[in-house]
Amino acid sequence: MARFTLPRDLYHGPNALEALKTLPGKRAMICVGGGSMKRFGFLDRAEAYLKEAGMEVELFEGIEPDPSVETVMKGAAAMEKFQPDWIVAIGGGSPIDAAKAMWIKYEYPDITFEDMCKVFGIPPLRRKAHFCAISSTSGTATEVTAFSIITDYEKGIKYPIADFEITPDVAIVDPELAHTMPKKLVAHTGMDAMTHAIEAYVSTANCDFTDPLALHAIEMIQADLVGSYNGDMAKRDAMHNAQCLAGMAFSNALLGIVHSMAHKTGAAFADYGAHIIHGAANAMYLPKVIAFNAKDPTAKARYGVIADKMHLGGENDDEKVALLIQYLRSMNDDLNIPHCIGHYGADSYPTEQGFVPENVFLERLPEIAKNAIADACTGSNPRQPSQEEMEKLLKCCYYDTEVDF
Repeated sequence: MARFTLPRDLYHGPNALEALKTLPGKRAMICVGGGSMKRFGFLDRAEAYLKEAGMEVELFEGIEPDPSVETVMKGAAAMEKFQPDWIVAIGGGSPIDAAKAMWIKYEYPDITFEDMCKVFGIPPLRRKAHFCAISSTSGTATEVTAFSIITDYEKGIKYPIADFEITPDVAIVDPELAHTMPKKLVAHTGMDAMTHAIEAYVSTANCDFTDPLALHAIEMIQADLVGSYNGDMAKRDAMHNAQCLAGMAFSNALLGIVHSMAHKTGAAFADYGAHIIHGAANAMYLPKVIAFNAKDPTAKARYGVIADKMHLGGENDDEKVALLIQYLRSMNDDLNIPHCIGHYGADSYPTEQGFVPENVFLERLPEIAKNAIADACTGSNPRQPSQEEMEKLLKCCYYDTEVDF
């Protein structure tokens, strides 16, 4: 038996934010990030709509990119004090992911972070509060997913929390919020969405309910991402929908080792000057993982279907896989994303010498590979890598060398 779970309600299109007026409750806590939602007026509007619905409102502000375990615990403590019956998270993936984890801790004060990370092991929520997610970026789709990514900075590891319990009750996908994204963020979140759709389609947990969502998202992202990056706001609006469709697909079909590797490399070199931004990591690793997974006949055939949907040509699946890899690499070029860790600069742009020194990468490689294999996303990858294969694959992602194993 399989399961397909989405939010109870999804409000989309212009002025969808006004749906907040309809939420029934007494107290709402709004969780938000660093300031763009306030700067562009969306936070004030959200607060006003909730008050119009008759609620007392409190803010939890300043959730950082790549939210930490400490931030989750602080937010949960604030919720325990305020006792909201609605948690409203607005912004990019970070505040929504953080608020999901805060929600768990608020409902179960004695739960540990380690317990939260047990895959599909969260006890029933909604005893104290319901959850509304409002996305301002077009990539993570956390507004419709059963996932949250939290960073343990002491260990330098991003941990996925995975459980259908944390699927929001209400998702608001208002394209106006995405108009505020800086160009670099458009690129990274867009390639995150492309990775979600492709990994969901080839995942071992794919099904008839997820395949159409994944394939249509791929078609839309191919048509609209580069244009959105270059300032076409109609395409920006379309990308906001496309990333949400990709999220619906992967929340139910799960992901693969592109995400496993991105989770475990993201904060692994923070002491050398920067994070590897999640969407950029996915963009760099996706072509390499496709080459690795295509050694599996079922995965190869599915990549062939994707190539056909994208009208890339090719007489057989081998040619189609090669053309798909080539196309994704050209998208990275169009979006100014590097092809490998070795050329990933501290500002995320391509550079001759990236911020991760070769000797440091090689020294940390075995532990990163081990952690990637243990990641929650690895189990649904179509080809299960050994420790040796994962190390070789990560080397290909560092040096931009061919995957021939």
